[in-house]
Parts: sequence; structure tokens; C-alpha cells
Amino acid sequence: MANVGLRIDGARLWRSLMDLARIGATPKGGVCRIALTDADRAGRDQVAAWCREAGLDVRVDEVGNMFARRPGTDPQARAVATGSHIDTQPSGGKFDGNFGVLAGLEVMRTLNDHGIATRAPLEVVVWTNEEGTRFTPVMMGSGAFAGVFLPDFVRAQVDGAGLAVGDELRRIGYLGEHACGEVPGGGYAAYFEAHIEQGPVLEDAGLPIGVVSGALGQRWFDVTVTGMDAHAGPTPMALRRDAMLGAARMVEAVHRIALAEAPHGRGTVGHLQVLPNSRNVIPGEVHFSVDLRNLTDEGLDRMEAALRTQLVQIAGDTRVAVELRQVVQFDACHFDAACVASVRRAAELLGLPHMDVVSGAGHDAVYVAQVAPTGMVFVPCKDGISHNEIENALPEHIEAGANVLLLAMLERAG
Repeated sequence: MANVGLRIDGARLWRSLMDLARIGATPKGGVCRIALTDADRAGRDQVAAWCREAGLDVRVDEVGNMFARRPGTDPQARAVATGSHIDTQPSGGKFDGNFGVLAGLEVMRTLNDHGIATRAPLEVVVWTNEEGTRFTPVMMGSGAFAGVFLPDFVRAQVDGAGLAVGDELRRIGYLGEHACGEVPGGGYAAYFEAHIEQGPVLEDAGLPIGVVSGALGQRWFDVTVTGMDAHAGPTPMALRRDAMLGAARMVEAVHRIALAEAPHGRGTVGHLQVLPNSRNVIPGEVHFSVDLRNLTDEGLDRMEAALRTQLVQIAGDTRVAVELRQVVQFDACHFDAACVASVRRAAELLGLPHMDVVSGAGHDAVYVAQVAPTGMVFVPCKDGISHNEIENALPEHIEAGANVLLLAMLERAG
């Protein structure tokens, strides 16, 4: 791996993160920069300005994805890319997504500082609407880039106020002309994404770098449990059709199903709605969500089969009806072995303690992996907290992750 002595400017990267965090800053120290809002436009404008100051050529595609290119010496070489997103949750943090974008920019600045030319072009990407807070589906821009969603479909999606993605992209000035998924010179030779872990594993292990081998597959379901509304006083326990009782046992079953798939099984009920939601009425209907995750599609198959079997059994035991509807599916993702090896070698050359990890969250890299060799670099975040205004990371970990990104990209770019 060439240029092993090269290092990014950690102080400059940190200043850029803090400067970007002022756009959409919240009183509690977080960031609210929801996709395609005025704050998102301001954030995009700032990142684009920094990229142009670094001599990068900025282009925008037809779903608003931004690409900033540094040319290579070989006009026939396919680009090596990095990036993430700058849209946030309503009560988001300074680092989720933003670290990946600005670490990529810092790689470009560092190469400029040292007058280093790469054989292959390099690109920094800002993907549109990764969070899915205002518009669904999540990871919209990278999904369109990978061909999972058609551009017309993306632009037609509307928010709660009925405003369409295409119209909002035009309003903020980021409805580009470049065809989605087309990369000058052909597809990417490699794509790397640096990210905070958004979980507690690295911090618990006391390690600064996670070498990400893949991401958990996900299946989301909406469940409706139907019983019978009845008065809480006159109705004997044995004669009730209590939808809440059935739902409570089903929630516990989700927990058991995930534990049976340790260590990579995940089962979460994050939303629950009770009807009629009155203190002295036996609930007649309950709606809740189920989020199942596992490292393999076979593991997800086992979890889904167990969920369907156990929900029907519980419904019979509690004299209620149950309906299960799948609403989201992401297959388990295994990143490119060579890209994963590049990340690991970079950490080793830098003398940084590291461990192999699996991403429990979805990232733009998951979609990009469908069309390009892909790898990820994780750094710890305090207490594993993300999607929260108190999300935090240590400057030395941010610097370490960006240095790993730098060397991994250089290895692939030549």
C-alpha cells in the first residue's frame, strides 16, 4: 500500500463537521436537516462550495445525488468513490452520514495538500434522502443509483403535506440533469463509506476501528390483532377477547425469536397503537410493527417462519384474530472481500486496533454494493447512541477512521 505515511488533517475535518452542524442546529446540540428542506439546500450548498474550493468537479443527477470528482492520471480507469448523506433525522446528530461525506472531502484535500495524483479518478458522493424521514423509501438516492427504484418513481414520492420529491428538488435547486446510475468512465471500481457505528460494540471493546464485513438483512411487518371491545367491569376474564393481551404475548414472542438467533438476530416492536385506548374498555384492536434482522437470509427465513407460526398460535390461545403484512425487505449484505481487506490492511498499517463488525443498520453502501465492490469503515460513537441530538464521537476516532479511508482508497485508486 503506497503513501502509508500520509495522514489527513484531523483538526480541519473536525472543524468542517462542526461548521456543517451549524446548518439546522438544534438547541440541544443536534441537527435537524431533513431531506429537501431549506436546511438541506443550505447544507448541500456548503458541501458543494467546499468541494469546488478543493478543485473538484460537482455534478448532480436526476434524483438529487451529488458527485464531486477529482481526476486521475488514467482516463480509462474507473473511479474509486466514497460518501454518505447529510440529511438527518428531526432530532439527529452531527456525525451520522455527515462524517462519511466530510471524511471523503478530507481525503481529497489531503491529496491536494501533498500534490498526490492517483491513477483512477476519486469521487465524493452525497446521497439523497438516506434517512427516509420526510419521504419514503429510505436510502432513496443510493437505491435509485443501484437501479432498485426508477427515477420517475422517486420523483413522484410525496411527503405528509403532499409535496413531491421532484418538485422539492427543483425548488431547492438540486434536480440535476445527469442520468441516475451513470458514472463517467463506467461504474465504480470500488466504493467505501465511513460511518459512526450507531451501536455500542466498538466502544464496549475499546477499539477505534470497525472493519465492516456486511449488513444485517431486514424484514419489517405490520401486525393487526383484532378482538372485541368490551366493558372492563362486567366482562369476566375467561370470556374476554382482549386484543392487547394477544399483542403483549406476541411482542414477547418477537423477543424470544431474536434471542434464538444470537448473536446476530434482532427483533424489535417499535410502534404500538391500541384501540379504543380507553382506561375502562378492553382493547378490541391493536396495531404494532415488527422489525426482524439477521446476518443471513436463511436466518431471516427461520425468524419469519417462527413469527408467523407463533402469532397464529397466540391468537388462538387468546381468542383473537391476527393479520401479518410484510412492508419492507432488505436481503443480508456481504461486502466485497477485497474492499474489506483494504480497510483491514489500512488499519493495520496505521497501527490502529480493530475488529470485524457487522452493521445492524442500513446504509447507502448496502445499495451501492449491488453495483460496485463496496466496503465500510466504522468508528465508535458515545454510548452507541445515534439518531439523537446527543450523538457524539471523539475527534481522535473521527481522525482515525478518515485515515483508514484515505489509505483504503489509495490502495484501490493507485
